[in-house]
Amino acid sequence: MASDPSSTHSLPPALPPALPWNARILTLFPAMFPGLLGQSLAGKALEKGLWSLDVHDIRDHAHDRHRTVDDTPFGGGPGMVMRPDVVAAAITAAASGMAEGTAMIYFSPRGRRLDQALVRELAAGPGAVMVCGRYEGLDERVIDQAGLMEVSIGDYVLSGGEMAALVLMDAVIRLLPGVMGNAQAHAEDSFEEGLLEHPLYTQPREWNGMAVPDILTSGNHEAIRQWRQAKAEAITRARRPDLWAAWQARQKSK
Repeated sequence: MASDPSSTHSLPPALPPALPWNARILTLFPAMFPGLLGQSLAGKALEKGLWSLDVHDIRDHAHDRHRTVDDTPFGGGPGMVMRPDVVAAAITAAASGMAEGTAMIYFSPRGRRLDQALVRELAAGPGAVMVCGRYEGLDERVIDQAGLMEVSIGDYVLSGGEMAALVLMDAVIRLLPGVMGNAQAHAEDSFEEGLLEHPLYTQPREWNGMAVPDILTSGNHEAIRQWRQAKAEAITRARRPDLWAAWQARQKSK
């Protein structure tokens, strides 16, 4: 039966579009962004609106004509410390209008170590405000007042937080829906199951006298899965005893 074009039945209201994951960066060097994230998968995702980027120059919130953002540390010592009044004003401006649940992050060697669990947690949220420190770091009072979560990308020291911000964003962006063509691809990455990734092979089947393991060309999917699992376990046990111990503990608790 043909539909009646004069029917008064209406479609249900359309759902509002999902907001993209939003990164807001506070830095003394805005030109460093998006940097490498303007290329490849992250760059294409930015163009498609799967994530968004706002960069804020901390110096815009300085109070003098020299745009001063730092001063000498109380108690003496080398280096300079970023002023709490300037940084707090920058945080307030950057965080304006951010969705509830937005992470507030400051990159610091003493922070929580960035791992895949934290990356997944951040990717599931609406976005993050990221403070990139310089000099000796931030005045402790602004860290406390703003409730900043300190995050470290490793046991080494960088010149500032900008590279750490790029690392964190790259790890998060690849998990966002629609960014990777095959959603299963990141499910098999290192750390997703607590183990390092198994060895990878592609064409040609023989190269420089070395052949691809026969099991991978057997067509036996269960045997391939078991081989990859065994290799992942062996590599993790040999190279990352800390991950191996944690993985074993989780297996025992299941």
